[in-house]
Amino acid sequence: MICTLCPRLCGVDRREKVGYCGAPEEAILAGAELHFWEEPYLAGGGASGAVFFSGCNLKCVFCQNAPISLSLKGEKVTPQGLADVFRRLEDEGAENIDLITPTPYVPIIKAALDLYRPTLPVIYNCGGYERVETIRSLEGYVDVFLPDYKYYDDALALRYSGAPDYRAHVEAAIMEMRRQVTDVVEEGVLKRGVAVRHLVLPTHTRDSIHVLDRIYALLGKDVYLSVMSQYTPCGQLDRFPEVTRPLTALEYKAVIAHAEKLGFENAFMQEMSAASRDYIPAFLRE
Repeated sequence: MICTLCPRLCGVDRREKVGYCGAPEEAILAGAELHFWEEPYLAGGGASGAVFFSGCNLKCVFCQNAPISLSLKGEKVTPQGLADVFRRLEDEGAENIDLITPTPYVPIIKAALDLYRPTLPVIYNCGGYERVETIRSLEGYVDVFLPDYKYYDDALALRYSGAPDYRAHVEAAIMEMRRQVTDVVEEGVLKRGVAVRHLVLPTHTRDSIHVLDRIYALLGKDVYLSVMSQYTPCGQLDRFPEVTRPLTALEYKAVIAHAEKLGFENAFMQEMSAASRDYIPAFLRE
């Protein structure tokens, strides 16, 4: 497999070596379980069927999922094995199938969905650093696109995620996602459509305000939006002293105030208590 799935265009043959994301030819599954802490507009009062993949094409220095994004903890899974995971989560009562960090494994995910299509919404939960061509190839497979819009300033994207061209790619990907799916909501739950997440970083509220401006310009006030306060310092941050502390309430309130000023109608805001290691999944549990 010559990999050009993401904007890094590594072009490596993943049968022989790995590129930036670290993913081999096979999918590496770090865990699959019912997850009760997604936004209400994604799972209502129930649980998402969270499918955690190992490897990542961003590898943010502050990633709370570092055990699987920066390394490849997990087990190899075939398309049939992945289809069986979807069926199990559906049988366990999941409200959706939530594919987390799926970008390196799009061909395998599509093959699994060809083998078994759940009756639940399939969510593509990604970091936003996507190739339009890859997103286009998912047409008909994904019900809800859930990208991050992490940074407005590409200097921050370079510093924290090694992605100097992040903004252009995330915006192009979001517009392709919107082309494919319009919002369908049943009893307050998004069954089909696009929702965007943004994690507010300490010391960078100005960048967050610019991100909200861009989301509004691209998708309007009706977009399903999550403005997250859950930043928890993780990983090796010695070279990044500005993000070694949690977000303050004042910083978060400044961003929320701007969201309210813009008039977003479907915005979800977190309690400051969400910034806790208690909400970080325990990967590879028995």
